[in-house]
Amino acid sequence: MPDLVSFSWPPTAHAHLGNFVFDHSPEKAIRHYEVGVRIGELSLGEGFNGVLHWGHINNRPFLQCVHGYGLCLWRLGQLKEAEEVFARMLWLNPTDNQGVGFLLGEIREGKVWHV
Repeated sequence: MPDLVSFSWPPTAHAHLGNFVFDHSPEKAIRHYEVGVRIGELSLGEGFNGVLHWGHINNRPFLQCVHGYGLCLWRLGQLKEAEEVFARMLWLNPTDNQGVGFLLGEIREGKVWHV
């Protein structure tokens, strides 16, 4: 069962930095989230198709970065890309501890980001 123990710190920092600027600058936030996502992907390896359980706390920073990245895409009007990110999140974390399933419906209906 994968656990991102060895790479949990960098994604944690980028998740927090992205959260810090998300409200006033999604253009800056997306850069932080994307770095956290890329670090996590490197640690998972190419072709990873397993599950990252939310209950393993070291998986959370990566999942938080993926979630933030998807939210930024949606907020910036990139609905197709946001849909792909959130669909992937449901594969990574099928218990959907972050509520991505609720967001996917709105994105697929073409609803724009709202505060």
